[in-house]
Amino acid sequence: MRLRPVSLVSWRDALATITPIVLLSAAAIFFTLRFVRPAPPLHLTMAGGPAGSNFEKVAARYHEILARSGIDLQIVPSHGSAENLDLLVDNKVDVALVQAGVTRKDGTEDLVSLGTMFRQPVMIFYRAPHPITLLSQLAGQRIAVGHAGSGTHTLAMALLDANGIEEGGNTQFLELEGDAASAALLAHQVDAVFLSGDSASVKIFRELMHADGVRLFDFTQGEAYERRFRYLNRFELPPGSFDLGENLPDHRITMMAPTVELLAHSDLHPALSDLLVEAAQEVHGRGSLMQNPGEFPHALEHDYPMSEGAARYYKSGKSLAYRYLPFWLASLVSRAAVVLLPIIVVLIPGMRFAPYLYGWRIRRRIYKHYGELMALERAVLEPMTDEQRAALVEQLDKIEKAVVGMKTPGAFADQAYILRRHIRFVRDSLTVGPSAPDDEVTVMR
Repeated sequence: MRLRPVSLVSWRDALATITPIVLLSAAAIFFTLRFVRPAPPLHLTMAGGPAGSNFEKVAARYHEILARSGIDLQIVPSHGSAENLDLLVDNKVDVALVQAGVTRKDGTEDLVSLGTMFRQPVMIFYRAPHPITLLSQLAGQRIAVGHAGSGTHTLAMALLDANGIEEGGNTQFLELEGDAASAALLAHQVDAVFLSGDSASVKIFRELMHADGVRLFDFTQGEAYERRFRYLNRFELPPGSFDLGENLPDHRITMMAPTVELLAHSDLHPALSDLLVEAAQEVHGRGSLMQNPGEFPHALEHDYPMSEGAARYYKSGKSLAYRYLPFWLASLVSRAAVVLLPIIVVLIPGMRFAPYLYGWRIRRRIYKHYGELMALERAVLEPMTDEQRAALVEQLDKIEKAVVGMKTPGAFADQAYILRRHIRFVRDSLTVGPSAPDDEVTVMR
């Protein structure tokens, strides 16, 4: 007769032990993934400004820097800050440069700031035989106020309105900006122009500074403007700032400048937020005519709340993975780390506990018979008839049969045999003429 080999392991019990642990780990991973952002997109759109403007040049620098990390930044041209904000609110771009003070009544609840990027002065050039000291002196003049949709236009209208200047009569507002506004002033077609970096370039400023009969407005009431318009900053332009050789300007001029924020949607991927702030530090961190080195960018709120991700970056810098790995690999590692967290917390401790759980399942099948044996043994102490004794013996036979038929892995066979010896001990108690017990039973008695 061929004997069937006995396995040392109960695969059924092993599977029953491991399955709950694996399912619990899978559930933990599933719920973790629900809170994990997907991989950052490789395409991004940014609202820039008119051709040749400072805004466009800044956006072009961002494009170059993000390209190093494999991010394609598409620049969408615009008339300036106000249109940039509209494009962002309408979800036509992902990020935008917007001048402080440029807002909307609605639709901006989803927008956050990635920081204040740079200072952008408003420069008012005018023709006059003598310097003027008040903007109200421009009343009755032809004034280029920039295109509607530009930050220049928004600020120009606010400043003129504060000085009681409205269009009508001899006062004319012309929607000219950049090169067109400069050319009109040089051609005596307008009397004054409002220019700023969102619609003009530094080259235009230099040309007008050298032009005969053209003057740069000095904000002698700068402190009052700063207090009335909280988004304006006052600073001084020293003599010779534009041309040392010709000493232009030839005296210290007080300037007013709103700052420029980089705005984005609140759901912008944190990895892209970090990249943009990093690019901003490279582009705007250096000193220039209008700022000191390291002055910008900074996490200062104006019209929009600060992005939590950007605030963290300004405070702590890049995460460890992004600091030492390429962008795509760091993104993969960051996501993998989040997925590994439930594995470390649930699966590894669970697998360490699994052998104990497996052993408990096997022993439970063996130990459950001891309760029946103890009940039978107590019954022996009571007076009984032969029929009752025979019934107890029959019940004991059923227990022994169940133990013999019980599937027990070879690693736990010793405990099964000990149980059978204990069954024999109880059987001897039920037998009128008990057989001589073996050594182990004698000790147990």
